[in-house]
Amino acid sequence: MSEAVTIQDPRPLGPVAYLLCLRGIMWREALRFLHQRERFVAALVRPLVWLFVFAAGFRAVLGVSIIPPYETYVLYEVYITPGLVAMVQLFNGMQSSLSMVYDREMGSMRTLLVSPFPRGFLLISKLLAGVAVSLLQVYVFLAVTWFWDVQPPLIGYFAVLPALILSGMMLGALGMLLSSGIKQLENFAGIMNFVIFPMFFASSALYPLWRMNEASPLLYNICVLNPFTYAVELIRFSLHGQINWLALAVVAGCTAVFLGAAILAYNPSKGLIARRGGPGG
Repeated sequence: MSEAVTIQDPRPLGPVAYLLCLRGIMWREALRFLHQRERFVAALVRPLVWLFVFAAGFRAVLGVSIIPPYETYVLYEVYITPGLVAMVQLFNGMQSSLSMVYDREMGSMRTLLVSPFPRGFLLISKLLAGVAVSLLQVYVFLAVTWFWDVQPPLIGYFAVLPALILSGMMLGALGMLLSSGIKQLENFAGIMNFVIFPMFFASSALYPLWRMNEASPLLYNICVLNPFTYAVELIRFSLHGQINWLALAVVAGCTAVFLGAAILAYNPSKGLIARRGGPGG
């Protein structure tokens, strides 16, 4: 007589398991950042070159009028600093997603994606780890700019933190969404160039939007549709203790859309990973 075999459902994961998983992902991202010192240097060199070299040359040519949140005329270095802060976050978000391509195919994320943890939780944990790294880079950059006479109000260094977290999540979620459809690192590196530079230059990072409108209405419309523009403006206003509600709404909405699309794309039954036959497909 054959015996019936009863298969019990696995025990559900508790809060402690989720916290341990989150801590592990964030700790691994921090160790990777510490071991890749050239990544930290590269993250600072790019904005500092713009601040020390280009801003000095453009200062006499590109005067900045009194526009919110500024209450008086400001130097060009002061104007472009929020855009350079967003540049740091943009490059960090794309580099974090670049590592996601490798981890998904051959690294630890390949194992985690087939673990009992929901993929949405794993992707959000990876995203938060990347944002934490970008915050360190941004505050080091702001510390350097302080010696270059870019000195926002003291309250701005604290008020900008929520804006940095939200904008970092938006840019990181965008990179994660792009990584979902890329299988090889070489392809992702090419796509980064077609995403990073258009987003940066077609925004209010380097020039006020009213100047864009005077020069080219088409370029102005592109800047208005660019989510990176609103990330820059959210950071710009926050550094002066103010809130740009339109920028806040757009960045929050884009974060939800990009993150939701990335989670859907990594879904083993509906996303791009499954259609390519990737991990868990």
